[in-house]
Amino acid sequence: MLLVEALLLKVLAIPLLARIAWLDFTTQKISNRDVLLLLCLGAGGLLLLSLQSGAWLEMGLSALAGLMLFAALFPFWALRKIGAGDVKLMAVVPFLIGHSDLIVFCGFLLIFTLVTALIVKRPLMLPQGVFRLYVQHLDRKRVVPFGVPISLAVICTIAFHIYERLVLVGSSGILNQLN
Repeated sequence: MLLVEALLLKVLAIPLLARIAWLDFTTQKISNRDVLLLLCLGAGGLLLLSLQSGAWLEMGLSALAGLMLFAALFPFWALRKIGAGDVKLMAVVPFLIGHSDLIVFCGFLLIFTLVTALIVKRPLMLPQGVFRLYVQHLDRKRVVPFGVPISLAVICTIAFHIYERLVLVGSSGILNQLN
C-alpha cells in the first residue's frame, strides 16, 4: 500500500513542476518555496518506499546524487551561466525520481534542452505572434529558461515510472486477482 502513496506523491509533483516551468518561462525565476515543496514530496515518496522495502540505500543514493548535481552545477551559477533556481531544481530531481531513473531523466532532459535551445536560437521557425516575440526577447537578453526542460523531463520521467509500475502490476496478475 505504501507504493501507492509514494506514486501519489509523484503525481502531486506534476502540477507543481508545470507551475515551475511556466513561471520560469515567463519570469525567469524559480521560487525557493516551490523547490522546497518538491523536495518534501520527493523525500516523502522515497521515505515511503524505504519503509516498505526496509532498505535505505535508495534514499542515500538519491541524496548523494542531489549533492553531486548541486556541487557540479554550482560553479556554472558562479560564472553566471545558469540560474540559482535551476541549480536548486536539478539538486532536487534525484529525490523526485530516485537514483535508478536518472538515466531516463537524462535522456528526456537532453531532448527537451535541445528543443528549447533550437526554439530560442531559431525563433523564425515559430508562427507569428506574441510567443515568437517573447522568444526573440529571450534571445536578445541571452537567457534560456532552463527550468522548462528540467520540469518537462521530470514530468516525463515520472510518467514513464508510473507506466512501468502499471505494466509490472498488470503482468504479475494482481489486477486479475482483484476482479
